[in-house]
Amino acid sequence: MSANISRSNFEGVFFDLDGTLADTAPDLAAAANKLRLDRNLDPIPFELLRPAASAGARGLLAVAFGITPEDKNFIELRDEFLNNYENALHVHSYLFDGVEELLSKLEQQNVPWGIVTNKIERFTNPFVKSIGLDKSAIAVVSGDTTPTPKPHPAPILLASSIAKVLPENSLYVNIIHPL
Repeated sequence: MSANISRSNFEGVFFDLDGTLADTAPDLAAAANKLRLDRNLDPIPFELLRPAASAGARGLLAVAFGITPEDKNFIELRDEFLNNYENALHVHSYLFDGVEELLSKLEQQNVPWGIVTNKIERFTNPFVKSIGLDKSAIAVVSGDTTPTPKPHPAPILLASSIAKVLPENSLYVNIIHPL
């Protein structure tokens, strides 16, 4: 991430969390592999699970077990996966290189920044705190903070309101990684 910032270009900056500010795929993959290990199955190589991490439990369970939400065992496996993840959501996850510098530059320029993610509050809030972003982020909006998650505009509008910036004068950064 580049740290070249010009305050005159925007009022606020909001970031997606997973895959943009932080690499959370290692802990998501570990939660899926714990399900396999608990069933005496071999773990799936991380390289196969990583691309599915952006699809959350649905994607990871598809790779780890070949099931979809329509499968009769999906809900039980999903709930166990989510519990696994909650119990170890910041073991191997980390901020991407340059993120701390970029956020520091924003703060030095008095540009409010926040997080707008589809990760639910149950995971977002403890993760943001454990990775040390809770003290600086002016707004943290999760996938279940508003009645409709991204790509609906409600989460960005709420974050803009909290930050007291106009959404049309703000940036939203979401890094799309090639699979």
